[in-house]
Amino acid sequence: MRSQSTKRITWAHISVCVGCCCGRTDKGHPEVPVTWLKEQWKARRLLKHVQLSISGCLGPCDLTNVVSVGSAHGTTWLGGLHAQAHYELLLAWATHVAERGRVLPLPKALEPFVFERFHAAHDAVEDYR
Repeated sequence: MRSQSTKRITWAHISVCVGCCCGRTDKGHPEVPVTWLKEQWKARRLLKHVQLSISGCLGPCDLTNVVSVGSAHGTTWLGGLHAQAHYELLLAWATHVAERGRVLPLPKALEPFVFERFHAAHDAVEDYR
């Protein structure tokens, strides 16, 4: 297996869903403040430290406004974000990560939105090759 490397090292990567349901106010779902997030990330120069991606559908659609936060420590999934304050917490977290130069725990106020995205089977994963 070939190992690749990149010169651009970031501490974390936040993917914000804006897909078939997330952010779709026309379907009765809460808005995702995409423009505000992009402006804040740019103004605070966070992209070199915490990457921000505005994504298509991340699923699951029953938990609208889904966000994944990935780092070397794993991925945390958030669903059901419904207020500007939730995105402000993500921004504050990203700012602290950039300032401290290391991954920090997500704010406790976001804990009610954490969910398990994938469920492991009780048996070992079969080799798919």
